[in-house]
Amino acid sequence: MRSGAKIRNRRKPMSEINMVPFIDIMMVLLVAFMISAPMMTQGVKVELPKTSSDNIALPEDKEVLVVSIKADGSYYMDIGSDHDKAVNLPSLTEKVSKVVSARPNIQVLIQGDTNVAYGSVVQLMAGLQNSGISHVGLVTDPVALEGQ
Repeated sequence: MRSGAKIRNRRKPMSEINMVPFIDIMMVLLVAFMISAPMMTQGVKVELPKTSSDNIALPEDKEVLVVSIKADGSYYMDIGSDHDKAVNLPSLTEKVSKVVSARPNIQVLIQGDTNVAYGSVVQLMAGLQNSGISHVGLVTDPVALEGQ
């Protein structure tokens, strides 16, 4: 035994990552998303017709403008904070035309209530076509399969 040798207390290098900061960041993000998620769902509540067609996914880089028709035939446009105000057809087609001319890649979708008159949907589609919008999509709910 050596009596004069110093005993060195060397610390081994730590090979683990401290996860506490990552968990803190994830918790903050979770709370932020939980608060902001209800604000993302906008629009007018309509009862959509049920169909058995396949879902068509829009590309994620596409913007979407939803025009809604309630059962009483009133028109709504889901943009900004004015999504709760009913507008007449000429005003609606003018606003949609301005939005489409400013953002040419935007997809226009019609969300019509199940009980809306067919003529209201046709009038809206004709108004959109007359204002220069050539591609319009119709929004439906999928049919629930038996046993689900």
